[in-house]
Amino acid sequence: MSAITILFFSAVGVLDTLYLIYHKIRGTEVACPFFPKEWCRKVQKSPYSKIFGIPNAFLGFAIFLAIFVLTWLYTNFIVPAWPIQTLILIGFLFSIYFTYTQGFILKAFCTWCLVSAISFTVMFLSVWFF
Repeated sequence: MSAITILFFSAVGVLDTLYLIYHKIRGTEVACPFFPKEWCRKVQKSPYSKIFGIPNAFLGFAIFLAIFVLTWLYTNFIVPAWPIQTLILIGFLFSIYFTYTQGFILKAFCTWCLVSAISFTVMFLSVWFF
């Protein structure tokens, strides 16, 4: 497990989700680099953008922050690796589901959702294969 890789990509995830949370709270639209702006809007306004009424960005923030903190604790020999591996696996599986949903159900992609998916993919590969 590469702690540096996990720390970096979990920090990217924290910043990514904070950006989405900021716009959610303010009620403003996010920028949508690489895709038509209406795609990000469609993804963010869809029923798939919440789990049990909680916006995905809030849940994503919590899991990315937990991964970051646990990885830092792991590097200081305070916690074992398995909680980090478990959270990364859960996040990776959710990111597969959400990416599938964007592509095949909504037929629209959100740049920030893909940043999250890429972050989880890199962390998953780092934990399970390197």
